[in-house]
Amino acid sequence: MTPLIPIALFGWPAAVLVLFAILQARVAVLVSYLGAWLFLPMAAYEYAGLPGYGKMEAASYGVLAGVILFDSARLGQLRLNRFDLPIAVWCVSPFFTSVLNGLGAYDGASMAYGQVISWGVPYLMGRLYFSDMEGLKALAIAVVIGGLLYVPLCLFEIRMSPRLHIWVYGFHQHSWGQSHRFGGWRPTVFMQHGLAVAMWMTTASIVALWMWWSGARRGLWGIPLGYIAAALSTTTVLCKSIGAIALLAIGAAAMASVKKLRTGIVVSLLLVAPVMYMGFRALGVWDAAQLMSLADAVAPSREGSLRYRLEAENILSEHAMRRPFFGWGTHSRNRPSSMGYDVDNIATDGFWIITFGQQGAVGLVSVAALILLPAWMLFRRTPPSLWSSREVGPVFALALCLVLFMVDSLFNAMMNPVYAVIAGGLCGATSVGALRPGFARPARVASHDSAILASRMAHKTYS
Repeated sequence: MTPLIPIALFGWPAAVLVLFAILQARVAVLVSYLGAWLFLPMAAYEYAGLPGYGKMEAASYGVLAGVILFDSARLGQLRLNRFDLPIAVWCVSPFFTSVLNGLGAYDGASMAYGQVISWGVPYLMGRLYFSDMEGLKALAIAVVIGGLLYVPLCLFEIRMSPRLHIWVYGFHQHSWGQSHRFGGWRPTVFMQHGLAVAMWMTTASIVALWMWWSGARRGLWGIPLGYIAAALSTTTVLCKSIGAIALLAIGAAAMASVKKLRTGIVVSLLLVAPVMYMGFRALGVWDAAQLMSLADAVAPSREGSLRYRLEAENILSEHAMRRPFFGWGTHSRNRPSSMGYDVDNIATDGFWIITFGQQGAVGLVSVAALILLPAWMLFRRTPPSLWSSREVGPVFALALCLVLFMVDSLFNAMMNPVYAVIAGGLCGATSVGALRPGFARPARVASHDSAILASRMAHKTYS
């Protein structure tokens, strides 16, 4: 490790305060989370009796201090509603899990604190700064810029191997063996795993593609957005993650169905799919044999990996059902060491099965609602014919990315605070009708579809 690690981690909150002092608060929040997650080291400091400190804490502490010192009036304007209940349950439930498992109030408070920092604060920033059309468009552009910044870094590591984190911070952040796929390298840059990088590039590609197709924006820095979308999509494929490539293809197909057929059927199926998967797999009523057959047909070399994960899920879900409501808690209690299995050979890869084992149905339902409810509300409250409009296009792209992230979380556990920010912004905008005034103004109506939306918004009662 290098001395740059503590300088970067402990200096980041101070840098964020400078950003709040010289930039708009909304821009400072974006730079704080994107900058931290894209470039700070994958390292953390652990202190006895105190919470750990890593890149997530650095970003969240920085934005909290910035809001309090430079924009405290905005906190007083926040109005929470019942649609914010999932984030509240998600952040509080670890405390009850620990207490019910006899792990103590301190353990519960520590776990709840970690979820507040990782999910609660980014979600709060989304509610504060991105709960309107202007904020959501800014967030969509920031996602594209974040992906574009990673393109040259990914291409470098694809050619030279994952070396940037080693050169800058002195160590490789994951198993070196998992960085080699299909006869070449897949990049990790400054994230926790190559899978996280690939999913991030998929997210940026989806947003760029839809903003280009919908005409929401022509370009960035003089570069046509079509070229940017092509560069992001190509880099995603070169990241050599089958899951991310599949999600990019599925997302593009969903967008094409919306644009060409003006139907939301494919998007609706995408939203329902992870819910059904988690429910059927948790209850043990589906062995997912069809998925293994599909994987064998599409990518035979990866079928064994998927089979290994799904078989592990069967064991983990069986163990989780012994404490179905609040789960087993942390400290590897979600792994069935007392059931005669070799714990070291049981993969706990999927975010959903980790959550179900540790926090039970309460945690799983709350985090699934946190991710999917904002997208569902947007899909329900705007007609599919408007999803490809210039006005709604960027917002729809962000909602679709949340759905794709939930699908990815069925097999991977690659946290990224930007998704929590998106969820907070979308939930705030859709739950209180913050999108309605912009569409209702005649000057903003640019098409027959926009007129339809304005009429529907004007007569719709939002709860």
